[in-house]
Amino acid sequence: MCPPESALQPPQFLLLVGIPVASTLLLVQCLRWHCPRWLLGPCQKPDSHEEPVPPSTPPLEFEVPGQCAPATLPEMAAFYQELHTPTQGQTVIRQLMHKLLVFSAREVDHRGGCLLLQDTGISLLIPPGAVAVGRQERVSLILVWDLSDAPSLSRAQGLVSPVVACGPHGASFLKPCTLTFKHCAQQPGHARTYSSNTPLLDAKAWQPLGRPGAHTSLDECRIQLSHFSLYTCVLEAPVGQAARKWLQLAVFCSPLAPGQTHLQLRVYFLNNTPCALRWAMTNEQPHGGRLRGPCQLFDFTGARGDQCLKLKYISEGWENVDDSSCQLVPHLHIWHGKCPFRSFCFRRKAANENEDCSALANEIIVTMHTFQDGLETKYMEILRFQASEEESWAAPPPVSQPPPCNRLPPELFEQLRMLLEPNSITGNDWRRLASHLGLCGMKIRFLSCQRSPAAAILELFEEQNGSLQELHCLMTSMERLDCASVIQSYLNTTPHSSPAVAHSRVWENQGLQLDEKL
Repeated sequence: MCPPESALQPPQFLLLVGIPVASTLLLVQCLRWHCPRWLLGPCQKPDSHEEPVPPSTPPLEFEVPGQCAPATLPEMAAFYQELHTPTQGQTVIRQLMHKLLVFSAREVDHRGGCLLLQDTGISLLIPPGAVAVGRQERVSLILVWDLSDAPSLSRAQGLVSPVVACGPHGASFLKPCTLTFKHCAQQPGHARTYSSNTPLLDAKAWQPLGRPGAHTSLDECRIQLSHFSLYTCVLEAPVGQAARKWLQLAVFCSPLAPGQTHLQLRVYFLNNTPCALRWAMTNEQPHGGRLRGPCQLFDFTGARGDQCLKLKYISEGWENVDDSSCQLVPHLHIWHGKCPFRSFCFRRKAANENEDCSALANEIIVTMHTFQDGLETKYMEILRFQASEEESWAAPPPVSQPPPCNRLPPELFEQLRMLLEPNSITGNDWRRLASHLGLCGMKIRFLSCQRSPAAAILELFEEQNGSLQELHCLMTSMERLDCASVIQSYLNTTPHSSPAVAHSRVWENQGLQLDEKL
């Protein structure tokens, strides 16, 4: 019998079934070759024998974290509003939008004004006439402690200054304003200022601002601003010349309390600028760490290896807990100004039955050597640390907020520095001024190791809220009539720009203020 007409023949069955199956296989194959990464994961070609890519390693110790979620418009508006709200002459340290910032803000009119960030060496001068008569402008000066805002540097470039922002971004005035901040380049002619014409929350676009050395003096950057933006300073040595910068080595530890079994010591490798030391002090506050003694200068070169910190001596009654007595700091972490530190942890030894270590362990004395790898026999700094059980450490005295200080005019400051800097046979130079300010011989010897002792003394006078009239009287009493004449000439030409009221003070108490500054 013949099969019914509705029955499928084998060729027809193959066509109906085979074509869809073949089409499905081709579609799957195409997806495997061209699928997007978010749909099927990392795509691999067929018959590929490559190993899967391992997950990314955690970021390095001082690697800048990834970008946070973009801020909303209300968050950005609140951020800039807080930065530009007048701070009544105070310096504010606050974390805003994941950025640690130090800032001050005020209103200025046609008489001009000056903003100063306390203990950072950063100032912004708005000259008289920069604002039209009858108008008031809000201005702000911001020190940025967020490493992600610094320029992306090559191995040959070194960061030698902080990142400073003037706000509001893009603001312009009738006369140029003067921004001043410190740098730590050994050769000012190798230091080049950079500017990023972007708001603080936007991605930065750093561009060189003039030729190297155009805006730098011995240890200071001074930029005439036509409009407000972000600024910093980068070390760029010419080809064939060694690039060098000054570091300050700061040792911190918490108090040594009676019965305490462990003590951690931290050594910071910082740019030799006031704001870098201020950052380390701020970083130590949550841990109760305090600066132990004055910082030591270190000559750091960009053409050498990593920095070594080697433990050489521990007093009896203590032992090193760490596995190694030598620690390394990567060269670029210091060269790019990331403020790294290394630490050692010490433990009191358990006393034997026939030995009493309690008397020996009441204090700890540590000696460390630090040098760049390969230069141990040529250049090395010795760090000595000593701490004892002091009850006064348990409750540090409260720190009062100092009043805003008077800033000497930049041109007058430079003239007085040049007159006081050369050492006189009779000692009637910056050292005599230091004695009049109440400094003892040990502190004067310490300041003599600075690159510009006269500048340091004049800055101390500024922080003591000294007026030009008082400085003129001091120079007259010192019989430095050349300095007194320079001050008098400035007072005669611009009588309204100098402080009108002489602030009374007790000079004998200024030694304590210097201790806090050091």
